[in-house]
Formats: sequence, C-alpha cells, structure tokens
Amino acid sequence: MSGMIWTLIAAALSFGVTALSGKWMIPFLHKIHFGQTIREEGPKWHMKKQGTPTMGGFMFIIGIFLAILICIPLYYATSDTGPETNLATVKIFGGALMALAYGAIGFFDDYIKVVKKRNLGLTAPQKLVLQFIVAAAYLASIAFAGGGDGTYIPFVGYVSLGWTYWVLAALVIVGMVNAVNFTDGIDGLNASVTFFAAAFLLMICGLRGMTGLGIFAAALAGGCMGFLVWNFNPAKVFMGDTGSLFLGGAVCALAFGLEIPILLLPVGIIYICEILSVVLQVSYFKLTHGKRIFKMSPLHHHFEMCGWSEIKICFIFSIVTILGGILALVAVLYGF
Repeated sequence: MSGMIWTLIAAALSFGVTALSGKWMIPFLHKIHFGQTIREEGPKWHMKKQGTPTMGGFMFIIGIFLAILICIPLYYATSDTGPETNLATVKIFGGALMALAYGAIGFFDDYIKVVKKRNLGLTAPQKLVLQFIVAAAYLASIAFAGGGDGTYIPFVGYVSLGWTYWVLAALVIVGMVNAVNFTDGIDGLNASVTFFAAAFLLMICGLRGMTGLGIFAAALAGGCMGFLVWNFNPAKVFMGDTGSLFLGGAVCALAFGLEIPILLLPVGIIYICEILSVVLQVSYFKLTHGKRIFKMSPLHHHFEMCGWSEIKICFIFSIVTILGGILALVAVLYGF
C-alpha cells in the first residue's frame, strides 16, 4: 500500500478513536470529579465553565498514538522501499515520545490543580526543569541517530551551527511548547489552530518525501479534529495541560523532524503571538508599575474583552494560521 493511503488511514483512525472516546471519557471524568477550576482573574463569563471536565487531552493522545503505532509499522511492512532510515524512524517515534513526555508533565500539572485544588499547578521552575530535560532527551536521541548540528533555511540552504544548535533547539522547543500551552484558554481554539498547523506540516512532509513523518502529522490533525467534536463551543470537555503540552511537543517534533524548525515562525504564528502577548504584558506591567498593553493576556482573552465571541476568535486565529501555513508552503516549494 502506498504512503498516501496509510497517511489517510492514520488521519481517519486518529479522528475516529478520539471522537468515539469522548463517549466514555467525558462521563468518566465527570464521575471522578476531574472538573476545571476557573481562575478568578479570568473573564467573568468563564465562571459558567466551572466544573467542565478537564484532562480531555487523553482522548487525542490515545487516538494519535494508536494511529502512529499501527500505521507506521504497516507502512514500513508494505512499502516497496521498506523501512525508512534509522534517523527517520527515531524522528518519528522519538518525537512521539517527546510529545507524550510533555503530556505527562501536563498531567501532573492538571492533577495538582484538580486533586490538590491548587489552580496554578506545578511551579514555573518545576515545569521548566522538566521541560528542558525532555527536550534534551529528544535532541540526544536525534544526535545519537546521526542527526546534524544544523538546520535548513529556505533560500539559504543547510546551516551548521555546531554545539550552539543543540542549545538553541532546546530553547525553541521549550518556548514553543509553552506557547502552545498559552493558546489553550477558550473553547476549540488550541485544537483548531493545531489542526491547521498539522495539516500544513503534513503537506510539507509530502513535499520533502518524508512519508513516515507525514503519517505522524496526519494522526495529529485527525486527533485535533476528533477532539473538536467535543471541545468546540460550547465545550463539553477541556484538553487541560495534559493535552496542550502534548500538542506543543508534537508540533515541535514535526518541525524538527523536517529539519526546518524555522517553519514554526509562520505555521505557529498564533502560538508565538500568544506567548509574546504574555511576555509583553508582564514586562510592561512591571516597568510601568501597573499599566497594561492588552486588556488581558494571553492574546485571545484580549479579544474576548473587546467583545469577540469565542467562535469568532477561533475562526480568525485559524485563518491567520492558514495564511502562515501557505507562506511556509511557498518557502519550501521555492526555497529549496
């Protein structure tokens, strides 16, 4: 069977498992009282979401992993050329494990929030230490498998950075994972933005001839779409940090697997704007002793305070992601 068929199967399987798992996962989360605690400093109208089940990220984590574990080996077994290179395989499964490890960090964070009733969860230093450990482990696996110490840049070519590449790569991964986490805050936003990011990364995998990684991307897109069945406004379940940190790890795994992490700039433009809005807000607040740039951060809350509906924010942010994805496609098509 061709790689295209396995890519489609991965997307369909991930979508189906994720969507169907909501039938039992959501009642189960209700039963064990894993409900979201809404921050008092957030938009007041979010208080009606108090108690909505969280940690729903398990739904697409299961769907995505099942699709990868089934479709990648079967693709290898049925491909005319056989398994991909060892490096390609490490990029796929090492990247998936990195995403899973970030999801585990998110789970501990959610668990503390829900069970221990500490809404802030893990402390910032605790999260950062764990996140850098995961990034370092992933990058070490790539290095041991023969990965280069550089990156491709459209219209420039391959740029070797030596040991500084690994440091910068770890910083980018941790930064982007947290940026994706900040994008989670209103119904359907993170899943819809990540769906389009994954879809464009899938297309780029096709252009680069990386079918195995493309199956990973297809599974990610399918899982996000399956989750939207339950998470679109009004949401019946939230992904929690369990889901958002997993998504961040998965997006990074695809970009670094392609060896073009600079694509995160256009494809992940919404993620970047979200985390920058937080950094700017906090910095400006401290410098001016109380003044603010935005009505509220992250950025999606600013637009909420401006009167935009959650559905409108999801739509506009998705359009921006699509435009960024098109720019990334053009760069890959004409930059290599």
